[in-house]
Order: sequence, then C-alpha cells, then structure tokens
Amino acid sequence: MTGEFDGLVAIVTGGGSGIGRATATALAARGARVAVLDLAIDDLPEGSTGYRADVTDRASVSTAVGAAAAELGGIDIVVNSAGISAIGTVEANDDPEWARVLDINVTGTARVTAAALPWLRESRAAAVVNLCSVAALNGLPDRALYSASKGAVLALTFAMATDHVREGVRINCVCPGTVSTAFVERMLQNFPDPVVERAALDARQATGRMVTPEEVAGAILYLASPLSGSTTGTALDVDGGLTRLRVRPS
Repeated sequence: MTGEFDGLVAIVTGGGSGIGRATATALAARGARVAVLDLAIDDLPEGSTGYRADVTDRASVSTAVGAAAAELGGIDIVVNSAGISAIGTVEANDDPEWARVLDINVTGTARVTAAALPWLRESRAAAVVNLCSVAALNGLPDRALYSASKGAVLALTFAMATDHVREGVRINCVCPGTVSTAFVERMLQNFPDPVVERAALDARQATGRMVTPEEVAGAILYLASPLSGSTTGTALDVDGGLTRLRVRPS
C-alpha cells in the first residue's frame, strides 16, 4: 500500500525528542525519507537519518541541510520543530536568555527554511510546517519570553507563506496546547510544586489533559501532505479546546 509521502524527503529539526521525534517517526512510517537535524543524533527515530545541526549557527544548518539533500535526493518537506521554553514574567529573564530563546525559536526557524528553499523550489510537493503554540495568541501566565517567541513564529509563518506561495512552497504552522513531553517535564521541575503545576497544565485544556506528541504529529502530517495542496498560510490549533472553548468548572 502506497502513501502520500512515498518518495518525498522530509527534514525535521529537533527530531530526536518530543514532537519532532513523533513527527519523524510518523513521516517515516508513511513512506517519507526522513532527515533528523538535532544537536544529538545518537538515538534516532526508526527509519530516519541523523545530521548534527545547531539551528543557532547558519553554517551548521547549511551544511546539514545540504548533506541531507545530497544523500536523500532533495528536500520536499521541512518541519521546524526545534525549540526551547522559558518561564517567568518580563522581569524574570535577562538579556542573554531573551537572545537565546529568540535565536532558537524564531531565527532558527528562518535559518533552516532559508537553507532548504533552493530544494523546496524544485519540489512538486513543497511544504514547510513551523511549530508555533497557543501562547502566540493567548495570554498564558509566566510565559512572557516564550509567548513573544511563538508570536514571532506565527507572524513569520504568514510572511513566509506570502513570499513563497507563487514558488509552489506551502508554509503553515501548528499551535499546540501544552504537550506532555520530556520538554515539559523539565520545565515543571522549575516550579515549587511540580505535581500541582502539572495538574494545572492538564486542566488548562478543555479536554482535561495535555496534548500528546502523536496528536501534534498528526496535524503536522496533514499540513505537510501533498493532499493538502490548497492549505497555506494557516495556523492549526491542536490545543484540546484551550483557545476557543469555555467549559464550566466540573
């Protein structure tokens, strides 16, 4: 049985863990040749090839993207999943932390996409999917820096989609709610009571639980699929109803 990703080459940044790993696994399972770009490539999803890359370093990104294109036969799909979190109000993070988070979450997305564009322009099924967040359009507590970075990713997605639509490159983003990953588990350890904070994160979604990485991966594959050829400049919420549902307390 053939799938819509058969013969396509996908790059997934941050594909060694969390949402990126789930996405790389799903793409490979549905026929894509998958290149994982990450800082550590010793534990890769099944069916993927690893390329060490630091999204804050343009030379590193260009080298990894070029190697993946040469070895796998071009680039059709880019999933910009690499990212980091930050906790606190505007008083909590110093200038170096602001620079670090914005460099990874925003400029890193731009670097990888720019490096891949020469190959994407040659593809008949070119798609870029950026990992945004509900934090881009919802005022979440103690997430000032993180929210600012994801708001920038949202704006960047729309701008890039406009710039490259006539080149045949579709660009969209997914906006997850809080996702149950090791990323979030590490973040929880910064709170005085991680158990209480975890319960609060579950309750934030109208569904009463955090989103799974596989659910986000499913949305990414929808946006990346050649079957979604008329979907571009879109932000797809995968948030358990956080953004629009207002359920009564149980």
